[in-house]
Amino acid sequence: MSRISAFNRLFRRRLKSYFLTGLLVVVPVSLTVLVIRWLVHFMDSLLTSILPEALRPEVLYGLPVPGIGLLATLLLILLVGVLAANIFGRSLVNFYERIVDRIPLVKGIYTLFKQVSDTVLKRDRGAFRKVVLIEYPRREIWAVAFVTGVSEGEVQEVTTKKLVNVFVPTTPNPTSGFYILVPHDEMIELSMTVEEAFKLIISGGMVTPPVRKAKRATVARNVLECDQGTTEPTNKS
Repeated sequence: MSRISAFNRLFRRRLKSYFLTGLLVVVPVSLTVLVIRWLVHFMDSLLTSILPEALRPEVLYGLPVPGIGLLATLLLILLVGVLAANIFGRSLVNFYERIVDRIPLVKGIYTLFKQVSDTVLKRDRGAFRKVVLIEYPRREIWAVAFVTGVSEGEVQEVTTKKLVNVFVPTTPNPTSGFYILVPHDEMIELSMTVEEAFKLIISGGMVTPPVRKAKRATVARNVLECDQGTTEPTNKS
């Protein structure tokens, strides 16, 4: 009887382990398929509602064409990007933003989404240069933050330590957060990329980037090397 009982316990543990492993594989795949399917269907229905009846895919080809709305949307985004990259396109965008800026409710909504897009999509602006670990909001409590530059002006002149501008994002919305000034020798530089740090913050720590063996360096020096046009602040003696 003891062997049968031990076998049953082992069988139940294995069965539970296999089931959980299957869930870990099936759930992400299923959700990905559902999201892509919903996106394709939404784009197709949006295109169908915009086009005249004579130009709809089911009328032209005699049957619906899945994904044509998504393809048309990608081509439209590419076309808008090409137009906005030249002087004429930038002038149109600036004119549109000036009009939106005069509409109270629309201004707030547009500004919110524009800030989110700028934070997530603009990788070449150099705003977030390094990912660091700082003790915030108090000692022995650590937070992941982004270095945005070396402090200058009055805030640097009235201190005796070299300060670094740091942005501490909130979870799960990293577009909001706190701007703080931290001494360069009181932070730890991390080897993870800005994109990996965003995933870590948005997921609340559930998506952890891989560990990379990298030589730790002084953050202030690295920031100055990345921003050669910035003059190193002068400490008050």
